[in-house]
Amino acid sequence: MRNILTFFLALLVFHTFAQQTIEPTVILISLDGFRYDYVERFQPENLSRFIEKGTAAKSLIPSFPTKTFPNHYTIATGLKPEHHGIVDNSFYNPEKDEVYEIRKRELITDGTWYGGTPLWVLAEQNGIKAASYFFVGSEADVQGIRPSYYFDYDGRVNNLTRVSKVFEWLQMPDSIRPRMITMYFSDMDDVGHTYGPGNDNLLFSRLERLDQELGALFEGVKSLDKEVNIIVVSDHGMADVPLENYIALDEITNGVSGRIVNSGALAHIYLDDPKDREKVIAQIGKNAKGYIVLDPAKGEYYQDVKSHGDRIGDVILLADLGFYFMENEEYREVLERRMRIDKTIVRGTHGYSEKYPEMHGIFYSNGPKIREGLKIESFENIHIYPLICKILGLPIPTNIDGKLSVLEPILKE
Repeated sequence: MRNILTFFLALLVFHTFAQQTIEPTVILISLDGFRYDYVERFQPENLSRFIEKGTAAKSLIPSFPTKTFPNHYTIATGLKPEHHGIVDNSFYNPEKDEVYEIRKRELITDGTWYGGTPLWVLAEQNGIKAASYFFVGSEADVQGIRPSYYFDYDGRVNNLTRVSKVFEWLQMPDSIRPRMITMYFSDMDDVGHTYGPGNDNLLFSRLERLDQELGALFEGVKSLDKEVNIIVVSDHGMADVPLENYIALDEITNGVSGRIVNSGALAHIYLDDPKDREKVIAQIGKNAKGYIVLDPAKGEYYQDVKSHGDRIGDVILLADLGFYFMENEEYREVLERRMRIDKTIVRGTHGYSEKYPEMHGIFYSNGPKIREGLKIESFENIHIYPLICKILGLPIPTNIDGKLSVLEPILKE
């Protein structure tokens, strides 16, 4: 009898332990500016192995505009930018009478700018602890909630420090261990902006180092007795921009009465009198070269301006691929002097139409719940949110733009 009792007690302990260890964890990793074709071009060892054993998309289609903040927050909420409110890296909010800019720390951490329910907020609301080593929105008190563990962004923190902290989180006692973790790496965006996505030597050098750091994470996770699913994404791609392709924004908008917020590949014009929209569109578009003029009220690119339409310009100027807007005459003069010395100088940027393949990012996934060796077609990044909800057993909000049906087939039965 005693042996039987001992057996059942041992079985109960095993069952309890098993229940704890099978609770799934998701690590969502963003590789900022990682273009859809980099893996094929450079064959990084660890990412290639990760892809081979998991599911990969042909590309990840960003939301418009193809900028860092709107798309990270779209991935985090399953909402398009016009629905979650971060409609660009820079934009004007007439309700607050303030321009949101990604370098204004006091605004970045202010949750009142952010709509939707980010994954970390949804997790915390449902009893799952979340952690973030940098991700757009994770520093803000969205709905009064931040992840249980997070850091204010500091680009000086090296990648292995971030990886090491994730290992610490994963090895915490189950009662306090985060199961929704986000990470962010800026390497490929940094080198892409500085040298352009066509500079193979410098891209390969940076990617090789990043791949080794990611490899340390991938291998380390395998050594843990936990069900960890890793999803690797990027917010956008990158396009080459010759310096001579600048567009003098202050010249083409001369005489327009309103506030202009320039984001490089696109610019928002907030008119003093919105009734002037058609007149301004005709005026600016008359001799347009290297750009087009959009009317957001007609659903051009921003598909729905009802939720946060006042944050979107009355008129949008969108540069053609490889062109960009500048509004500082002194800076343009510096560039012109540089071009006289070397006309081959190229930079990289993004923000253009998501219809350009160069703007597409990546989606790679691997883990106990992910099918192996599967290749899928390109899809919009709004659909990542419900997939992660499904893996974690979180309720999927009914008001999001993403659909579970898009990515549910990549899950094992």
